[in-house]
Amino acid sequence: MPRVRIGPALPDREQLDVEIVRLRDLDVGELRNRWHAVFGRPAPAHLPRHLLFRVIAYRLQAVRLGDLDSESQRLLDHSGSPEKAGQSAVDLVRRIAEVRPGTVLSREWNGRMQRVTVIADGFAWNGKTYPSLSQVAFAITGTRWNGPRFFGLRDKPQKGGSA
Repeated sequence: MPRVRIGPALPDREQLDVEIVRLRDLDVGELRNRWHAVFGRPAPAHLPRHLLFRVIAYRLQAVRLGDLDSESQRLLDHSGSPEKAGQSAVDLVRRIAEVRPGTVLSREWNGRMQRVTVIADGFAWNGKTYPSLSQVAFAITGTRWNGPRFFGLRDKPQKGGSA
């Protein structure tokens, strides 16, 4: 008989929403008491009411629904300011070089040069149009590849600054 692994029950979102709504009605003193109950230590004295509310609400959601993944936590931990964290997040998303229609990408594979043309609605290779570079790479190699990495577009430094 196969083993079945049962995951945790889904969180009760309605109950969480009600709890957060109740936080809105608390005054600063009550929020500080709630902070102590949630975090197990007194709230920082300098935090205004709106930040107390937001941090407590975030923690309640994180406990019930799950917190940030480790890569996001690392990004925030190593950023000096919110602006720097935002820019780092944008840079993570922009790991693929921007290519315009008409650009020809080339890569030697098994002794043959493979050329792919960027078109408005995808990528053209060998007389066929593909919606993604990964599908082109699969067609060329017969194995799953990250298309941008296969064609050397991944992890290149950005030219110039971002606007």
